[in-house]
Amino acid sequence: MAHIQLPENLPGITGPMVAYPATARALNGIAEAVLVKDTKNLSKAARETIANYVSYLNGCVFCSESHAAVADLLWDRPGLSRELWKDVDAAPVSDVLKALLAIAAKVQKDARTVATADVDKAKALGASDEEIHDTVLIAAAFCMFNRYVDGLGTPQPPRQDPAYLEVGVRLATKGYVKSIGGG
Repeated sequence: MAHIQLPENLPGITGPMVAYPATARALNGIAEAVLVKDTKNLSKAARETIANYVSYLNGCVFCSESHAAVADLLWDRPGLSRELWKDVDAAPVSDVLKALLAIAAKVQKDARTVATADVDKAKALGASDEEIHDTVLIAAAFCMFNRYVDGLGTPQPPRQDPAYLEVGVRLATKGYVKSIGGG
């Protein structure tokens, strides 16, 4: 049960977004801006991968599972996100994405630890300034989203619940602005 009055049967971020539509518009606008675009090294799938990886590191079940579903759908690779959660270095993704995930992990733990060497490594592998910017912003935003969900004590289905695939399909096909109650 959530710590505040929220619509019933709406797990994770969905309940607060339905209860507080102005907040939903703002948060979904951020998600849309950083997740629903493609650049050379950061496809929509890669962006969702950063989102679910940071959410996994934060222990936010709803966000990690939902965004893993989106990423895996966009990659057309069921289970890829879980491979990353187990061992980023062994996961079948590009070296530039691995370097960006390392930056995201530092942002998740303590953003002040992101070093010039981390950025230089990502750039040497081909990451642009925009992609590094977006990686940091995705990681920071998902720390906020995760704390929003967990701080309100919203109900969350257990890991690998089929409901996450439904959320993933909706977000992968409609995006965020058109999915005001989703997240």
